[in-house]
Amino acid sequence: MERLAEQIRAFCNYLETERNLSSHTLAAYRNDLEQLSRFVTREMGEEATAAEVDHLLLRRFLAMLGKNAQKSTIGRKLAAIRTFFKYLLRHGILTKNPAELIATPKKENRLPFHLNIDQVTTLVEAPSDSEKHALRDRAILELLYSSGLRVSELTGLNIGDLDLAGGMVRVMGKGGKERIVPVGSRSIEATHDYLVERGELAGSGPLFLNTRGGRINRRSVTRIVDAYVLRIAAFKRISPHILRHTFATHMLEGGADLRAIQELLGHASLSTTQKYTHVGIDRLMEVYDKAHPKAHKKTGSE
Repeated sequence: MERLAEQIRAFCNYLETERNLSSHTLAAYRNDLEQLSRFVTREMGEEATAAEVDHLLLRRFLAMLGKNAQKSTIGRKLAAIRTFFKYLLRHGILTKNPAELIATPKKENRLPFHLNIDQVTTLVEAPSDSEKHALRDRAILELLYSSGLRVSELTGLNIGDLDLAGGMVRVMGKGGKERIVPVGSRSIEATHDYLVERGELAGSGPLFLNTRGGRINRRSVTRIVDAYVLRIAAFKRISPHILRHTFATHMLEGGADLRAIQELLGHASLSTTQKYTHVGIDRLMEVYDKAHPKAHKKTGSE
């Protein structure tokens, strides 16, 4: 039987060729399983195979992770391990899945961080007209906030996906699922100005380009957001995904239906979208406290 490291390489090759996973998802699987492989090697030696990995060894591995990693990270790694062992079961390499005996740790009930209106306005308006890539950067920031796109969705956009006249953008989401998302007027204006500067209002090429003229990637978008966050110094370092959280939060605050937000974000399950309901509850309580005659405690003079 092949060693564990070789079995993991075969599994990752299967994910890439048969499952056609994105490079980002594939890298996450590979990193999680290679971390497991290094742990098993230290515990059992380089010749260890998947058949020698039992639930007790996996529990020790997760306990080791628990010293530094969050529960959500541990849960993701456990999901990758389960999928790996299911693959080995289907291919007749194993007869049981040791990861099935391990419960997924409960996620921390953390609320998604978001910017308020003033903060997000300051951020998207941070690019200066005097800077070389200001129009591109402004268009990126506006579109991330205006339409709640994932960074991978934004970097995958082509010029033809954007309907400036109709105020819509066609997005390819997770699992190859396509959706149409509205684009706000300021985002339309910013993107139009950027494309005019490029001299490409139409075409089939990438919507956003890097400094070398190729398609911009996730890392570059993260650097762009970081640069303007540091410039305005209004809050700590944030990820581009925070603009997606901010979009959803502001939509809910504005009265949007949760189902509509689910469609706009491209969430497969409504439960994923429900993490934003805390905003609605906070808003309702605020309105209730101000408006309801029985909301306030009686004072001594009443």
